[in-house]
Amino acid sequence: MAHVIYKIVQHDGGWAYTVDGVFSEPFPSHAAALAAAKRAAAEQRVPGRSETIEWEDAQGRWHTEDSRGSDRPDTDVQDSE
Repeated sequence: MAHVIYKIVQHDGGWAYTVDGVFSEPFPSHAAALAAAKRAAAEQRVPGRSETIEWEDAQGRWHTEDSRGSDRPDTDVQDSE
């Protein structure tokens, strides 16, 4: 099972959260960024529909696989304060 960590950081004159080095939009306060990260982390854990997906790899080959809607990551929020 994948593990996704949302980290609260100062960013762009305000606060944001990061996941794997990607920043969210900036928030005016630490509390707003923390609340947004908690919402996003909770949404990641919600099961969805199982579907067949297609994707292209770096070598240009296409793949088809079944994606189970119940295959959701474990999530955490790390607060810098």
